[in-house]
Amino acid sequence: MNRMLGGVMVCWVLLAPVVLHAQEARTPDGDAATHEALRALKNDMEQALNAQDLDRLLSHLHPDVVFTTMNNDVRVGKDAIRAYYEKMRTGPDRVVEKLTAKFEVDDLTRLYGETGLAQGSSTDHYVLTDGSDLVVHGRWSCALVKQGDQWLIASFHYSTNVFDNPVLDLVKKKAATFGGVGGAALLLVGLVVGRVTGRRKATAA
Repeated sequence: MNRMLGGVMVCWVLLAPVVLHAQEARTPDGDAATHEALRALKNDMEQALNAQDLDRLLSHLHPDVVFTTMNNDVRVGKDAIRAYYEKMRTGPDRVVEKLTAKFEVDDLTRLYGETGLAQGSSTDHYVLTDGSDLVVHGRWSCALVKQGDQWLIASFHYSTNVFDNPVLDLVKKKAATFGGVGGAALLLVGLVVGRVTGRRKATAA
């Protein structure tokens, strides 16, 4: 019995490195190629966004993609995303004059066969049409699916801290400015009314 156990252990010691090496050679190589493709996808989308190349950007999206924007707008499908982009970036009532973004990933995409889940952060520089210059630090997550040889984004969700962000700071600043102006106006009205009332009392006396 001891000899049999010893033989099994010797076989394991001799064969384990070979088996583990074979597994490492088989699995990570395939995953490495996938992660490289996903990394290239991320980089190309970032470049397309910064270059305002909408067609190039949409080429990486699934036809039924679901996009949840930072302003809590939900768009489904490429046509809806194109309309949203034109509304925010190029239309007559556009809000954003210029946008550049830098995307970072937290870790490698978690792969489940031909599906992947990824998440990370972004640093976005906005110049708005009213002249406001903002840097927004956001968080994003996305689901990817593989069709043929191409990975496509099927869902993308973007958010930022609602309690601490430059947009909120801008609103507070404008509110404080208008509040100060409003207070001064009320004070001026009060002085005028007081003076007029005083004159009427003097005339009546």
